[in-house]
Amino acid sequence: MSLALPMRRPFRPSPALSVVAVVALLALPGRAGGAGGAGPADAMSAVVVAHCAVRLLRERRRPLSRTAAVILGLPVAGLAVAAMGAVSPAAGVAGLGRYLQIFVLVPAAVLLLVRDRRDFRLVAWSLVALALWQGILGVHQYVTGTGASYEGEDVRAVGTFGASDVMGMATVVSFGLICAVGLALGRAPVRERWTAAACALALLPPLALSFSRGAWIATAVTVAVQLALAGPRRALRVGAAAVAAGVVLVGGFGLGTAMLQERFDSITQVADAPDQSVTDRYTMWAAATDMWREHPLTGVGLKGFPEYRDGHASLALSSGSDTAGAGAAFHRQALLSPHNMYLLVLGEQGLLGLLGLAGGWLALLVCALRNLWRTRRSRGGRECALIACGLLVWQLVDFAYADIGGPSTVLTAVCLGLAAWWALSGAATADRAPAPAPAPGEAATR
Repeated sequence: MSLALPMRRPFRPSPALSVVAVVALLALPGRAGGAGGAGPADAMSAVVVAHCAVRLLRERRRPLSRTAAVILGLPVAGLAVAAMGAVSPAAGVAGLGRYLQIFVLVPAAVLLLVRDRRDFRLVAWSLVALALWQGILGVHQYVTGTGASYEGEDVRAVGTFGASDVMGMATVVSFGLICAVGLALGRAPVRERWTAAACALALLPPLALSFSRGAWIATAVTVAVQLALAGPRRALRVGAAAVAAGVVLVGGFGLGTAMLQERFDSITQVADAPDQSVTDRYTMWAAATDMWREHPLTGVGLKGFPEYRDGHASLALSSGSDTAGAGAAFHRQALLSPHNMYLLVLGEQGLLGLLGLAGGWLALLVCALRNLWRTRRSRGGRECALIACGLLVWQLVDFAYADIGGPSTVLTAVCLGLAAWWALSGAATADRAPAPAPAPGEAATR
């Protein structure tokens, strides 16, 4: 019998920390990438992809399962064809790189770098932390009148994203709220569940003060789906808590301002008496549809919507939207996208591109729901399933009102990667997370 003491395994930081770094960089102030350029988080996402590639080369293992490779690779064919049909080679290369980054490379890297449920929860909590930080800034902007301009007042909560990306904070807060709800409804320790529930309630005011109707609708639908998947008894308890919180927020703290009430009421007036922003959106939707009718299979090419817009849009389209506030001067921002991801893809990439992208998203959702059903009686993993399914549902609903653009877009790639890990990784549905591999040269002693 050997009397030698067993060697202690050296500490190895989680590879998912590089994904957390992408999330953390979105907390930085500034307008980097606000006009469509790459920001620090986008640069870090390239580092994440390179980090994943180096790990794969060192470990000499097959990177993806056959199913994961097929689902994540579905958009590539349509993107390549649309890039060749772009208005210029530069536009084709730039558009191809952006789409591959958001929908193929970064999600695949996140899928491979997240090792187990602990890593998954680490990234989810980082999204909650980012949402809380942006939400605090947004509420402060509303209270002090230093936000983006809305109805002539600088009260719109936009966080660090500025007036040029009014959807940025709403997107971040929505992702954080969905993660918090999933963690609260899961089977984590009681303290963690209560903390997550408190975070979810704290994120409701900044989401409301973002004045983003699309984010409100997508978040309401997603939370309802999460509650339904969690079971009827939990749904009733959380629903009662949400109603109570709404009464306190609206009645006690005065969040039900006339401006907010008017914005909420406008959701039901999009058909009868739409405002100019809704009219512009309808006009651009019709323009994207006309582009598709002229090029039904391959579309007009990547980044082709701005070039073809005026030839297909009616006179109801305004020259642009007014942006001001949050430290920025008045600016007339051109309308360069239809604010509908499905119609943007249909117009620029045709049926080939839409089937590749939307087909991959639906396949992810089906696989995620299937794994949720398989683990419905297991002791762990429920929170990962609710978060993954919730992020997918939110994105699928929100894409009916928005498209990619701005610094927060990189979070779409991270969330798709988390959903892909749950839907396509064998470790996701294992009863226990896999143990780390022993260090080289390490031997067991008895």
